[in-house]
Amino acid sequence: MYAAIRQAKAKSGTAEELARRIKEGAVPIISDVEGFRAYYVVYAGDDTVTAISIFDKFEQAEEANKRAIAWIERDLGPLLAGEARAVAGPVIVHTLV
Repeated sequence: MYAAIRQAKAKSGTAEELARRIKEGAVPIISDVEGFRAYYVVYAGDDTVTAISIFDKFEQAEEANKRAIAWIERDLGPLLAGEARAVAGPVIVHTLV
């Protein structure tokens, strides 16, 4: 299992618009990558937005990040206070209830 993680700082007060755009734009792009298993977005109190996607293989996680960063640059730029960062790697601990 591999995670693709993107993180950016949002402009204050943009959480609702970010959520709408992510649901409509990013979710279809990411879930279309082969090996897709799950997608989560966390909006922290300091306006940091973190998106986490889970895939079967590392190459799939990297592909998701490639697609996501292109989409972020194209569609989320005005809502962000800086550039998004992306990393991918193996999930070394996980649990489900």
